[in-house]
Amino acid sequence: MSEHEHGPREPGRTCAGARLHIVTGKGGTGKTTVAAALARALASDGGRVLLVEVEGRQGVSTLFGVPPLPYEEREIDSVPGGGSVFALAADAEAALMEYLEMFYGIRRAGQALTRLGAVDFATTIAPGLRDVLLTGKATEAVRRREGGRRRPEGPFRYDAVVMDAPPTGRIGRFLNVNSEVAGLARVGPIRNHADRVMEVIRSERTRVHFVSLLEEMPAQETRDGIAEISDLGLRVGMVVVNMVRPSLLSEAGLAAAAAGEIDLEALATGLKAARLDDADALSVSLAREVTAHALRVRLERRVRGELADTGAPMLDLPLVEGGVGRAALEALTRRMIEQGVRL
Repeated sequence: MSEHEHGPREPGRTCAGARLHIVTGKGGTGKTTVAAALARALASDGGRVLLVEVEGRQGVSTLFGVPPLPYEEREIDSVPGGGSVFALAADAEAALMEYLEMFYGIRRAGQALTRLGAVDFATTIAPGLRDVLLTGKATEAVRRREGGRRRPEGPFRYDAVVMDAPPTGRIGRFLNVNSEVAGLARVGPIRNHADRVMEVIRSERTRVHFVSLLEEMPAQETRDGIAEISDLGLRVGMVVVNMVRPSLLSEAGLAAAAAGEIDLEALATGLKAARLDDADALSVSLAREVTAHALRVRLERRVRGELADTGAPMLDLPLVEGGVGRAALEALTRRMIEQGVRL
């Protein structure tokens, strides 16, 4: 039986103790924003957290208002409480050159391969190679200790690593790197590298978090993704329900509006009392909007129930009007902390 069926219900307990947080979600759900807020929340108690982007979109740099990220770890934010967020834009081509130098001592040959387009060709015909290189950067950061090999028992360089991972439709294949490289290499450095990556991904200190909206398509992809990750033997973290909108009516008002039982005469009277022009026509238009709101709330509650049936703990983040800027990112971080998210 999978962990999420009997695991802790609170989001904070799911995050506590984990060192690798993999964040996925359907496109348009705000996955990168959630990953950024999670990294800041985890750093809020004075921790050092690395935020890894693997899709090459530079969404992290845009969120934090910093120049485009190079292929190197750099500090991008100081969090109240003394913590720091570092970021890395992982790149398969740069990772491959680093890999060639590390295991074969042929960085110049790697640079020549890049000029010839061979690196892109290799990762195109063998997409599993690209995935193992990208996941390898995150898992290496999880294992890395201060002092490197000279101090194998020294403190970890980072208290946690957050990966802004590919969407749910590709997350299983992306994380199941052992299967993906099986046809490429059964022995040797590549296979050994994949084994080390999977050792971290399968670790009890790794969690895969899903970002969803209270809409049918994102919720269905979330449920499918949770089932896929569980079948792979990986540990599901929390479901982050993003862009949550408050209900504007009482329970009685919602029921009446959903049933189309809005008192147009009373509504028009109220609008006239507010000295609004053409109150009768406006009351009809407003009634339609109220009914649509009530039906949306009913749908969202049904979708929430379906997400709750997965057994994964759920965390809510509000809809941010006008786009996510620095102030909004800080507010989302606070909401995560209020719901118990900690190292």
